[in-house]
Amino acid sequence: MKDLFGKAILDYQTGNAPEDIVTETSISEEDEMSIAYLFRSYKEMPALEKKALSLSKGRVLDVGCGAGSHALYLQSEKKLDVLAVDISPNAIEACKLRDIKNTACVNVLDLEGEKFDTILLLMNGTGIFGKLKNISAYLQKLRLLLNPGGQVLIDSSDIIYMFDEDEDGGRWITTDKDYYGEVEFTLRYKGETENTFDWLYIDYNTLQNAAQANGLNCELVTEGEHYDYLARLTAK
Repeated sequence: MKDLFGKAILDYQTGNAPEDIVTETSISEEDEMSIAYLFRSYKEMPALEKKALSLSKGRVLDVGCGAGSHALYLQSEKKLDVLAVDISPNAIEACKLRDIKNTACVNVLDLEGEKFDTILLLMNGTGIFGKLKNISAYLQKLRLLLNPGGQVLIDSSDIIYMFDEDEDGGRWITTDKDYYGEVEFTLRYKGETENTFDWLYIDYNTLQNAAQANGLNCELVTEGEHYDYLARLTAK
């Protein structure tokens, strides 16, 4: 990976002429995203994210932290011990510049010797699973990282609405995927194109079934305004 997403974050943090990121997926056309959105304050966050932060307690792991806005709020406002992790070296550098105390450039699957009371996966946290077939590996890892009584707070969206509906109310879904929420992402920044990567959106019922199969209870905490939801996973 060229780490263009992280480069955009670091450019914004350091004032290095940041530009909008252009994204395109296998089921949607080009869209522009202002990198400033990743640096939003608590007041600017959607209600679903605010709910997750309000429920956060104890030692916290922020997975896929990006620019670190969630970790920064928990560290500075709630005075929690937070470890912010991301696979992007540039994003982690930006987090350090924002004075986030504990950071690591690591894939959560490779994180060892740590335990947490709260694990956050926000902004479509299921995306890092990539494909449905990978979900068990991630859920098992998350379960192992939890302290007794710990929780995983994770959000996603049911993107079934993006597929055409027929007269009978059914949906026209391509058959080249194991699951309709599997999407390929392409990202462009400052004239460069990132390698295409897999991203997973998952409906709540599928997440609940996967959680149960991997020794986790799954609770629907809240639903957003556009097919999105926040779930809480706890060890059985």
